Amino acid sequence: MSTELATNLDTTEALASRTASALPVQVPVKTQGLLRRMFADPHLLEKEERTGLARDLRECVRAHPEVPELRVLLGMALCVNFEVPDAIEELQEGVRLAPDSFIAHVKMGELWMRLRVCDKAEHHTRKAALLARNALQSELARRQAASIRTLLHNGVKRGYATPWPWIARLWRLHWRRRNASLVAADDLPMAADIS
Repeated sequence: MSTELATNLDTTEALASRTASALPVQVPVKTQGLLRRMFADPHLLEKEERTGLARDLRECVRAHPEVPELRVLLGMALCVNFEVPDAIEELQEGVRLAPDSFIAHVKMGELWMRLRVCDKAEHHTRKAALLARNALQSELARRQAASIRTLLHNGVKRGYATPWPWIARLWRLHWRRRNASLVAADDLPMAADIS
């Protein structure tokens, strides 16, 4: 295993452990294991595991609605489980409860970036960069901001006016004119009708 890969795995494991253990509430051990796997690689979670993780974190949030870290974890789990509207709601609540939370802003920015809502993604990512407390957080925010700039540079943005509606209109106009000329041609007398 390469040194870089080992370092990345160690960093991810440390972040996952710190997140689960730094919570002011007790998260079930099974849920902690699923959280570690989600942090390591969310694609490895089976559908039942993703659903179970979201369900368990919802129960934790119900029991402790004022803990912003739980809201952020639930939002992340809902993203992994493809429940985007609920994820937006939970992450927004996490940001509202902890406006000075790096992770809440960076995850909110990441979700908006993935949804191609670049203005909101930029706002939350910039806020996260300002809240960064160490080099790892600064680098994460910097990379996310670079990805957003790339999306903007390439014109990939929600609300971006694509040319396809205009092309469709021109195509319909072409077919109407073509059909009108065919109808007019059908009205001309045939050679057999003339004789």
